[in-house]
Amino acid sequence: MTATAVRLAPAGVGTHRLRIVGPRKEPDGPAVERAIADLLVALGRDPTDAHLAETPSRVADAYAELLTPRSFDLTTFPNDEGYDELVMARDIPIHSLCQHHLLPFHGVAHVGYLPGQRILGLSKLARVAELFARDLQVQERLTQQIANWLQDNLAPNGVGVVIEAEHLCMSLRGVRAAGAHTVTSALHGSLRNDDRSRQEFFALAVGAH
Repeated sequence: MTATAVRLAPAGVGTHRLRIVGPRKEPDGPAVERAIADLLVALGRDPTDAHLAETPSRVADAYAELLTPRSFDLTTFPNDEGYDELVMARDIPIHSLCQHHLLPFHGVAHVGYLPGQRILGLSKLARVAELFARDLQVQERLTQQIANWLQDNLAPNGVGVVIEAEHLCMSLRGVRAAGAHTVTSALHGSLRNDDRSRQEFFALAVGAH
């Protein structure tokens, strides 16, 4: 999945801004409503019941929110000071939908990078995580997509992403392992190839918990 990047006018000397637009179309609200009404009937429920009458529209709105990432401006700045140490945003909230069961999974992402020629506005790390989380996902792919996107668009010396999440398809059904968390990671550049940098990243990302 590739987001659309539209170059905007410079925001200041040396500052680059790109408008990032999610690649997916918004869900078809009326079609979702009809499908949910049919699902209620298939489950033996009456969609005309007073308590369920608004359920199809509420579900359609919920899926539209969960599956539609917000557009944002990716702002980068020249790394004039030559900063070459790890930059990390920890405990970024993650909410997504398991593509196998259409049940949510949620947790936190720890995203870090070793700057190259440019540095990134810190809030954009959370925006990039949301860009890929608002989709039908598996955690492994989500982790890799965030890392790949930052590597491709920021050209840092290294990128690392760790996601810790609880999957309701695992905690509410099947094995019913409530409270169990799945941990995934993706590394590029020096954070993958250099032992010291990799250890520092994992110590900050996971060791602090």
